[in-house]
Amino acid sequence: MSALQGKVAIVTGASAGIGLATAKALAQAGASVVLTATRMQNVEPAAAALRAGGARALALALDLADEHSIAMLFSAVMAEFGRLDILHNNASDLSVTERDMNIENMALEVWDRVFLVNVRGTMLCCRAALPVMVRQGGGTIINTASALGLQGADVQAAYAASKAAVIQMSRSIAASHGKQGVRCNAVVPGLIATEAAKQHLPPRLWQIQESENLTPYVGVAEDIAQTVAFLASEGARYITGQAIVVDGGASSHIAGFAQLRALGPPPG
Repeated sequence: MSALQGKVAIVTGASAGIGLATAKALAQAGASVVLTATRMQNVEPAAAALRAGGARALALALDLADEHSIAMLFSAVMAEFGRLDILHNNASDLSVTERDMNIENMALEVWDRVFLVNVRGTMLCCRAALPVMVRQGGGTIINTASALGLQGADVQAAYAASKAAVIQMSRSIAASHGKQGVRCNAVVPGLIATEAAKQHLPPRLWQIQESENLTPYVGVAEDIAQTVAFLASEGARYITGQAIVVDGGASSHIAGFAQLRALGPPPG
């Protein structure tokens, strides 16, 4: 595959899960890839593995809560590659997930931390990428949102609100910079079998979520990665301002669908 030959991509949160799978998919499509994580030791082995496979890959540390760290990332990328064609904002802060409750029980520091990383950090990365992409005549930004950004739940109110903000931010960028050659979309994963999801989702809740899927399997990180790689390619050149849901059909049906299905076909 060489759909992205000559392109340069940044993938945030690339040490594992969706970010790592996306970095691999972009590299396989021919792109030079910059993999970022909060700690270099978490992401350098992945970059080294890509280089061993013949890809051009660079690992850089990135703290999305630190504006200076974001500025340093983009400065380093431009110094190394001289351009930026693809930005995949994938990183999220999961450190406060267990304390992310409903609004009545929301701790202010949890809300602020989630928005600091998921929304402000994503915005700052987009803000840094846009003038580069405009100068070179175009580029594409793909932001990782979440099904929780489209649907209500009784917990994780901060995470859900932050991902809804990411979706709207993506639409805003598409509207403001589309005529300058920049496309921006959000990819909206449902239940994905990453290690982080397995760790944070109790087995019973996992079973309930899985039962709502229309596919006979739960999605894996590579399913999201392939969607991102497509959105980054010329094959998606007419797609912008969209929230692309990749959830095995879980959000497409009526409430209680899984329970109704378990009852069997209707009589007659």
